Amino acid sequence: MADKKRHFETSAIRTQTDRSQHREHSVPIYATSSFVFEDAEQARAMFADEIQGNIYTRFSNPNNDEFINKLCALEGAEAGIATASGMAAMFISIASFVKTGDHILASRSLFGSTHQILTQLLPRWGITHTYVDIHQPEQWEQHIQPNTKMIFVETPSNPGLDLLDLEWLGQLAKKHQLLLNVDNCFATPYIQNPISWGADIVTHSVTKFIDGQGRTVGGAVLGRQELIKEVKFMARHTGPAMSPFNGWILSKSLETLAVRMEKHCSNALELASWLEKLSEVESVKYPFLPSHPQHELAKKQMRLGGGILTFELKGGIDRGRKFLNALEMLSFTANLGDTRTICTHPASTTHSKLSDEERAVVGITPGLIRLSVGLEHVEDIKSDLMQAIEKSS
Repeated sequence: MADKKRHFETSAIRTQTDRSQHREHSVPIYATSSFVFEDAEQARAMFADEIQGNIYTRFSNPNNDEFINKLCALEGAEAGIATASGMAAMFISIASFVKTGDHILASRSLFGSTHQILTQLLPRWGITHTYVDIHQPEQWEQHIQPNTKMIFVETPSNPGLDLLDLEWLGQLAKKHQLLLNVDNCFATPYIQNPISWGADIVTHSVTKFIDGQGRTVGGAVLGRQELIKEVKFMARHTGPAMSPFNGWILSKSLETLAVRMEKHCSNALELASWLEKLSEVESVKYPFLPSHPQHELAKKQMRLGGGILTFELKGGIDRGRKFLNALEMLSFTANLGDTRTICTHPASTTHSKLSDEERAVVGITPGLIRLSVGLEHVEDIKSDLMQAIEKSS
């Protein structure tokens, strides 16, 4: 059965590295730094890229290849590369295509570390950027410059859960011959496939929902073969390689992505609807809530609403701190996408390096709580949230 005819769940499970002579059912961990050649001619041909094969784990490894082959099948990408972290993926997905004098157009709503790459690191090499308001699409074309090379966005955004119209962005990028780079971390390929809407590159922090169990750190860059060739060149010579052990873990994680995301999303929608009815809650934001300002767009390009919601309690930052300190079961940590429900205060953690004004522009209020909804029974999650809300009043 060809991969293109398989359903999502089947591709996630049955895309597998060839079995060895030991006939293992599940691929083993290839904990080796290098691979032997059959003869001198094979070595020459591999280094000349005339034939494919593993040379050195910094370049490729069967475990990482299996993981990436699965992820490509799920995202509808031709090729990809695994990296040691999500931020390594974000950086090389940009740095592989820009040089001194180039310009990047980006949505203002970005993860804090991505913001630091654009504002602090790339300017060291004369690479500039312009932020555009996610809610003012007319600004995008106005800010395209002759030296613009890439559009970089994340949708849904972290943590504001703002959406960008991927079909419209794909058309804009194609019109101006720009690369469209989409961070698809929050949605995962089970919920959203940016390439089908016109994206050229898709990036992931696979640390989050793709691993899904808080066990490891990793990233991925996916796209067309000729684009990923450039990314692989960058990665091969700068070294942000994923370890074979992590590749093995993440490949197995993909096998349960569909069933996990179904539960994350059903729990999140129920919690968002419940929170919205509480008198002590000032506001709630979740893409599949009818009250979300881009609800129709969410329904258009997302299969489900995702596992993240945000809310703010009445009483601002002081109330928010009391609430976090009162949690008994839920985790208070800076990660997301775990089996465990996680509460985070973005203004003091993940987005603390932004100024007050920068946070305000992207909707990060002082008391905003980001909830990464886990796989616990939803009534137990409600119970802990409710007791913390009552204790913080």
